[in-house]
Amino acid sequence: MLGSRNLTLPPFPVPRVMELESNEVRMIGWRVPPEDLHFIPEHWLIFPEPEKSLHLILGMAYLCMTIAALVGNGLVLWIFSTAKSLRTASNMFVVNLAFCDFIMFISIPIFVYNSFNQNFSAGILGCQLYALIGSLSGIGAGMTNACIAYDRYTAITRPLDGKVTRTKAALMIFLVWVYAAPWAILPMFEIWGRYMPEGFLTACSFDYLTRTYNNKLFVGSIFICSYCIPMTGIIYFYSQIVSKVISHEKSLRDQAKKMNVESLRANQQHQNESAELRIAKAALTVCFFFVAAWTPYAALALIGGFGDQSLLTPGASMIPALTCKTVACIDPYIYAISHPKYRVELQKRLPWLAIRESYGETQSTATEVVTPSAASA
Repeated sequence: MLGSRNLTLPPFPVPRVMELESNEVRMIGWRVPPEDLHFIPEHWLIFPEPEKSLHLILGMAYLCMTIAALVGNGLVLWIFSTAKSLRTASNMFVVNLAFCDFIMFISIPIFVYNSFNQNFSAGILGCQLYALIGSLSGIGAGMTNACIAYDRYTAITRPLDGKVTRTKAALMIFLVWVYAAPWAILPMFEIWGRYMPEGFLTACSFDYLTRTYNNKLFVGSIFICSYCIPMTGIIYFYSQIVSKVISHEKSLRDQAKKMNVESLRANQQHQNESAELRIAKAALTVCFFFVAAWTPYAALALIGGFGDQSLLTPGASMIPALTCKTVACIDPYIYAISHPKYRVELQKRLPWLAIRESYGETQSTATEVVTPSAASA
């Protein structure tokens, strides 16, 4: 009978949570073994456990993104590494970015396994491996995006004497990994910082919640080195490209007006510059998505380390992680849409994709010219 049940409504809306038949609310981490509880920040343990459907939705979303990312980045690695027309210094950065995005998704099965089990099922080792791969690939991708911005800057603003050589590109890529490695390894061995579960306890990242002096210093340092530095480089180099292009176009229009002609460009020169700008636009789009995707996570870390931690709910903390994975998934498809020579190679090798790219528009002053020594190598 309805009259025998207590239908008193709460004074304010409450989120739906997992409950026992006795109306006892289950908290996050209730199934974590007691010996592993010390590894989980107390901040997450005060929240009720999310419903099973949320875990399943995230697990399936990550599974779909993993398939798309491995296929897309795998194609980029295959074609850019084997096509002679794409073996250039500029494209070495593209290959490195695809490699970073590829290995980022190698660890996703850990997250999917945890999500389908609705628990911290992979344990401490799985959490550390997940965070290690994510940190290494994420920071590596950020610095690679900065290198791509620098390469586009030199190719467009100094096309004759500023091009990046294959040797210089290889050195820059080596330095990217040297730069990223300490930020991934130090927390792994808890030399400085540590890795921890976050949100629903199905994902892991560096500890941005502990308020000790050393940990706050780590959070501030990794924020500057893995976010501010590459973002500053990206913004500076692309702003210089925009400024150079605007200035160049203005000077051409002024000169053409003086000579009473419509344009000073020859047709072939126009095609070269068109291809160059298309590649620059693709690189700019990739870098824009990087900044847009990693900014929420940077804000999350700053709030956890220095702000009001009550703002960090488990659900809110899962969103920035999702955006970071999303950008690694869509990067290769941006190049598939925008990179002329890549589209031509796709057209040759996978004709069933029905890609239509004009061979005459694939000439690029930055990606086509190869020195004799580089060609013989």
